[in-house]
Amino acid sequence: MLESTQAAIIKYCQYQERCHSEVMTKLKEMECTTDEADEYIAWLISENILNEERFARAFARGKFRMLGWGKTKIKQHLKQKKVSDYCIRKGLSEIDETEYDEKLNKFAEKKQKELKSEKNQPTKKKKIYNFLIQKGYERDLVIYLLNDMFNKEKDN
Repeated sequence: MLESTQAAIIKYCQYQERCHSEVMTKLKEMECTTDEADEYIAWLISENILNEERFARAFARGKFRMLGWGKTKIKQHLKQKKVSDYCIRKGLSEIDETEYDEKLNKFAEKKQKELKSEKNQPTKKKKIYNFLIQKGYERDLVIYLLNDMFNKEKDN
């Protein structure tokens, strides 16, 4: 292994958690051959510098807490990064269900307040639905929440 490449890739991995595909892309940018890149990745894994499960857990926690992403969006992004299904499940397990439900409710209520001038209930419901789906929340949860929210509104 070249010392400069090794030092650079270690620094790259230590700056923040990385997945295998990100490291592979970086090594290709550093003009490593596929065999060299595979060797570096194997070495990084053996030294526990690169750990895809740890990456998935950090990614899921960060995207949920900082950006409010739902599990669907987190899962899609991890799949795009070629993270294994096992690691994706481990990553999603980092999200506390109570906190998840609270965040979903908070987003729905916030969007409902933004749309208070919208008088057409189906339009309002559709806009909130689209917003929550775009944030990555599961369709079934969103539908259940909206039905509950709008039924309570009717009762008042």
